[in-house]
Amino acid sequence: MAATASADPLEVQAAQWIVQLTDDDDHARAAAAAGFAAWKAADPRHAAAAAGMERLLAQLDGLRDQAGGSMGPAGAGLAAAVARAPSRARRRALLVLGVTMVLAVPAWLALQHYSPAYLLADIRVASGEWHSRTLADGSRITLNGGSAVNVRYDGARRVVELVQGEILVDVAHDSRRPFDVETAQGRMRALGTRFVVTRDSDATVLSMLESRVAVRAAHQAQAAPTEVVAGERVRIDAAGVGPIEQVDPAAISDAWRLHQLVVDNQPLSNVLDQLGRQRPGRIVFSRAALDGIRVSAVLPLDDTDRALHLLLTNFPQLRIRTVSRYLVLVDVPKR
Repeated sequence: MAATASADPLEVQAAQWIVQLTDDDDHARAAAAAGFAAWKAADPRHAAAAAGMERLLAQLDGLRDQAGGSMGPAGAGLAAAVARAPSRARRRALLVLGVTMVLAVPAWLALQHYSPAYLLADIRVASGEWHSRTLADGSRITLNGGSAVNVRYDGARRVVELVQGEILVDVAHDSRRPFDVETAQGRMRALGTRFVVTRDSDATVLSMLESRVAVRAAHQAQAAPTEVVAGERVRIDAAGVGPIEQVDPAAISDAWRLHQLVVDNQPLSNVLDQLGRQRPGRIVFSRAALDGIRVSAVLPLDDTDRALHLLLTNFPQLRIRTVSRYLVLVDVPKR
């Protein structure tokens, strides 16, 4: 499944109307104002797109700093032109920049969101989607949003490489060939049937639902494996295999069935990472700014806007700004 991102036609239309409102000709501006008002009144979706465009324009000045990088030479050049322009020209330049952002941001964010390894993976799932695949040996894997795997089977081994995201694995018995899930942090060899593997930016998390898995960290390939059984979870990172924690297998299974994110005392930054895989574009935040905020919640992965609203309700110190459906900014404003 290929992941794509394109500008919303209604957002583009709203941006074009707003640009017309800055025309140098008084009659043209008046006609544009009347036309824009009629366009917004014709459909609530038009009014919503116009409001979103206005929010985008209001936040353009701070967008590059919040995102932690440049929007590209064209965007940087337009932004510089806006800063130097006289008031009327500045307003028009800002609006032109807004149109450019509406057209360009989705594609730019898609490139940021999906790595080359994801795009080249054997099986990949777009944001907000779930996909189950039965492999050649009868094993079944389920990928949630933004996940990707490579599959390597031969006469001696069955290997699933988790490139990014999260998978639920149901292993078919094969006495001749072991079944391994591999990530950059380590290898998990199935000694039974059902488990979940999550790949974070710097760690892998294994959650056991049924039977057992033998775990080795990537840099400790010769060490004795750690055996993890049903109802247990471990984190594998640069330090090795972490301590075993207890989990509820039934709750994890229900969460996968209902497309929910169930978290217990997890850092908010990790929760935002997981929500970010379920939507196009990016959720942009500073890990340092959110340090110390921990979350215990059940959040809907099928409706990440609602999930973000629930976080805001429970953590009123947060500020969550939706620039567009492709870009959400999360921070803690200074008092």
